[in-house]
Amino acid sequence: MKKRIVDVVVISDVHLGTFGCHAKELLYYLSTIKPKILVLNGDIIDIWQFRKSYFPKSHLKVVKKLIDFASKGTKVYYVTGNHDEMLRKFSDTVMGNFSVVDKLILNLDGKKAWIFHGDVFDASVQHVKWIAKLGGIGYDYLILSNRFINWCLAKIGREPYSLSKKIKSSVKKAVKHIGDFEAIATDLAIDKGYDYVICGHIHEPKMERKENRKGQTLYLNSGDWIENLTALEYNKKRWKLYQYAEEIQVQEEEYFEFENELTQQLFNAAILTK
Repeated sequence: MKKRIVDVVVISDVHLGTFGCHAKELLYYLSTIKPKILVLNGDIIDIWQFRKSYFPKSHLKVVKKLIDFASKGTKVYYVTGNHDEMLRKFSDTVMGNFSVVDKLILNLDGKKAWIFHGDVFDASVQHVKWIAKLGGIGYDYLILSNRFINWCLAKIGREPYSLSKKIKSSVKKAVKHIGDFEAIATDLAIDKGYDYVICGHIHEPKMERKENRKGQTLYLNSGDWIENLTALEYNKKRWKLYQYAEEIQVQEEEYFEFENELTQQLFNAAILTK
C-alpha cells in the first residue's frame, strides 16, 4: 500500500479501551500515512475505563502501530488529556522519538502552533472529577447503543443517526460550552501570539479563522475516533481536516483480509520450519 507523506498529523480522543472506539478504522488510516511528526493530543488510551478489562486485539494493534511510527523515525508526541491523566506523572519524558508532554509548541514554516488537549478549560474535570467520570461511562454506553441502532438502520436501508450529536445540538448548555471552549482557546492564543491553536477534548472537529480586537489565529480541533473519525493534517504549509470516508470501507476490508492472510501464511511457515 502506497503511503502519503505528511509533515504533521494530529489525532485525539481515540479512547482505546472503550466500546465506542473505532480502532479498526483508525488502524487503516494510520496504515495509509507516513508522518514526519505525529501528535497524539490526549485521551488516546481511556485509563478511566480500565476497570471494564476491555482491550481487544484491534486496540492493541493501534498501540503497536503508534510505537512502530516512533521506531521508524517519526517524532511522536503524546500530549496528555484527562482520560489518560495518569501519564502526567511522566510528563517531559523522552524515549528516542517518543515524548510525553502536557502541551506542545511546534514551529511550522515560520509560524507557531500551540497544541494542548483542552481539559484545562473544563470545570467538571478540574473540580468535580467523579461527575466527569460518570459522564464518560454514560457516553460510552450511549455510543454502544447508537452503534446497535445504526446497524438496524443500515439493515433497512436508512441513514445512520447520531444520538450524542442530537443531544449536543439540542441542549443549550452543551452548545454554550463548546462556544466558550473555542473562545477561551482562541483568545489565549491571540494574546500569546500563536498562529495556530490546536485542541481536542470536546469531540467537535473544526478548522476556523478566529479574531478579536487584538488579532487573529487559526483554531483547529482534531475531533475524535468515536463518532467523527477525524484527524488534522499539515502539509505544504496548509492544514486540512481529514474525515474517514465510508467510501473506503471496501479498501479497509481488503486491507484487513490481506493482513489476516499474511499472518496465517507466516504462522504456517513457522510450523513448517519446526
